[in-house]
Amino acid sequence: MVRMGRRAKSKQRGSKRRRVILSSLLFLFLSLLLVALVWSRWVYVQIESYANQDQAAPSDAIVVFGAAEYDGKPSPVFRARLDHALSLYQRGMAPLIVTLGGNGGDQYSEGAVGEEYLESKGVPEEDIIAETESRTTEDSARRVAVIAQANNLKRLVIVSDGTHLFRIHEICAADGLNVLTSPRPRVAVEAGSQEMARIWHEIVSYTLWRMEPH
Repeated sequence: MVRMGRRAKSKQRGSKRRRVILSSLLFLFLSLLLVALVWSRWVYVQIESYANQDQAAPSDAIVVFGAAEYDGKPSPVFRARLDHALSLYQRGMAPLIVTLGGNGGDQYSEGAVGEEYLESKGVPEEDIIAETESRTTEDSARRVAVIAQANNLKRLVIVSDGTHLFRIHEICAADGLNVLTSPRPRVAVEAGSQEMARIWHEIVSYTLWRMEPH
């Protein structure tokens, strides 16, 4: 009987330990989930804030972040960015436009396609700098920093999708750039589901970037 009692007590202690461990793990999971939700909400608010304000003001250059091109022609989204940059240029916001983006999977680069498109709209070649090597937002920002230093550009107006601008602003600021943001207009081919997909992409991408050492 004594042996059975010890065994029962040992089993009871083991069961209690498992309950404590499970409760601790559940608490940790719920805490992490709460932190993730609060963080995601904060990033979402920042994304929406930048997407809904146009900070464009007189600067040294307008910088257009690249988007898809098809056989040397800008996609509707890229064209909307370029047209917005052109409008800012024509309004005298800056005397120079920088187009960004490397090879899109064919023989053309986004930066060169952007340059050609702007030239077709009447922008002189000497008023455009085409960067044709970058492949990511972070890479583009680094190359913008190099271009800005080489050309003594002190303040830049950044043009991209509204949902993209918060992340761009933070990355550029981390690279020591003084930037204003200006969202391009929406285009007819966009849908609400695409907008939410872009927002989630930005939340995840910004979070991963913040987790990297800088």
